[in-house]
Amino acid sequence: MLGKVNLVGAGPGGLEYLTVRGQQILAKSDVVVYDALVDPALLDCCPVHCLKLKMGKRGSGQSVPQAKINQLLIEHCQAGKQVTRLKSGDPLIFGRISQEAQALNQAGCPFEIVPGISSALVAPLLAGIPLSDLEHSRTFAVLSAHQPDSLDWKTLSKIDTLVILMGGKNLDKIIEYLLQSGSRPELPIAIISNCSRSNQQIYLGQLQDIRIKMARLSLSPCIIVIGEVVAGQKLMSNSLPLTGKRILVTRAIDGSKIFRELLQSQGAIVLEMPALEITEPSSWQQLDQAIANLDHFDWLIFTSANAVEYFLGRLGKLSKDLRSLACLQIAVVGKKTAEYLTSKGIKPDFIPPDYIADALVEHFPVILQGKKILFPRVETGGRDVLVRDLTSQGAEVTEVAAYQSKSPGNMPEPVKEALLAREIDIITFASSKTVANSYHLFEQNLSNSSLLELLDRVCLASIGPETSNATQKYFGRIDIQAKEYTLEGLLSALVQKYA
Repeated sequence: MLGKVNLVGAGPGGLEYLTVRGQQILAKSDVVVYDALVDPALLDCCPVHCLKLKMGKRGSGQSVPQAKINQLLIEHCQAGKQVTRLKSGDPLIFGRISQEAQALNQAGCPFEIVPGISSALVAPLLAGIPLSDLEHSRTFAVLSAHQPDSLDWKTLSKIDTLVILMGGKNLDKIIEYLLQSGSRPELPIAIISNCSRSNQQIYLGQLQDIRIKMARLSLSPCIIVIGEVVAGQKLMSNSLPLTGKRILVTRAIDGSKIFRELLQSQGAIVLEMPALEITEPSSWQQLDQAIANLDHFDWLIFTSANAVEYFLGRLGKLSKDLRSLACLQIAVVGKKTAEYLTSKGIKPDFIPPDYIADALVEHFPVILQGKKILFPRVETGGRDVLVRDLTSQGAEVTEVAAYQSKSPGNMPEPVKEALLAREIDIITFASSKTVANSYHLFEQNLSNSSLLELLDRVCLASIGPETSNATQKYFGRIDIQAKEYTLEGLLSALVQKYA
């Protein structure tokens, strides 16, 4: 039985610019064939089993021959797979999708073309440059300058606004052709590199001086905009407090994207660095034994959403359901933990104020003397203060490993490049473990540079007191701490500082 090939436009960069249809297709893909300019973050939408094949196709770099790509699509489709061909931008704007579609058609393979947002439109918009303007631009043209010698520059020079793709390495020729065709030396020009990505840069100038400004800078990938509309950048808004701030978010590998979206809603450019890998405990024996004897306990305490997830998952594996928890009262630490537990259909009996473990014992709703408490937690590396405080009040605490928390071996290359280029403005930490792991990742991956010097102008922001203590320990300082110890509280603290 034949599969299907989806020829999908990935948009200019991150997930926020991928269409809903594109996301739906990626989520059901068996095979994804993607180009070098596709943001790797989009591949997180794919199922675990998905085969991901990188094809190159970037500037003058090495790439797989087009005939080979065509054959790969056909072979996987004929094997009954759901195949996604992922192209940066829109698949039918200066791409080779038409060749792939023709090959699929000849082979009798069903396919669908899914549009994407072209960087030709997104890059000027994100730079605050209107492509049309009643006074300065009643027409605009989008062109590829991959082969500038073949273009009619006499005609192009008469168009109000030019949007040029694949023109970085031919910038000199483009300018010479325009000047020879009658364009003014003072004509404004903008070069937007890595549009919509964390390392987006905007360079402004005129035809007569832009080459000097861009000397020795890498211009791939970039969009070039030429015309009077560049001078005003009329739509550039500074109303959002985090506009232009590059924020590195340290998180778990499978961490929620909610914080990224919150930051982006305030204008931030966000990079993410997984600093925690959450896995099963080395043994289920202790947890299984505790679950088998739940009626021996008075209280069940959760201090993280991970503990909730792995505890309830194991409950199901042992053929038990939520009714087996009826004999227990449940306390949770943290707003996120409470929300996650509630989403599973369980309402906690007690949530301490301030969302921190230190407040749990102080405000516990019953006398702890003689109470038997089950505490599923991280296997190693967790804080022992809560257990010590509960025990000091006469409680009998049974700790069981529900999950492990490890440090990933490597940091993403874009994060490494941004840190070395000193392009990061803020680093956020949401747990003491991510602080420690981040520090070690920095040491391992930035070994040839002075870490303190690289971070001396970076704002270090923490979600709460425990995390701040760890940040002070490892980095020697803390610049911002949330007043409410939640991700929303951390966002609020950042907005307050930069408003």
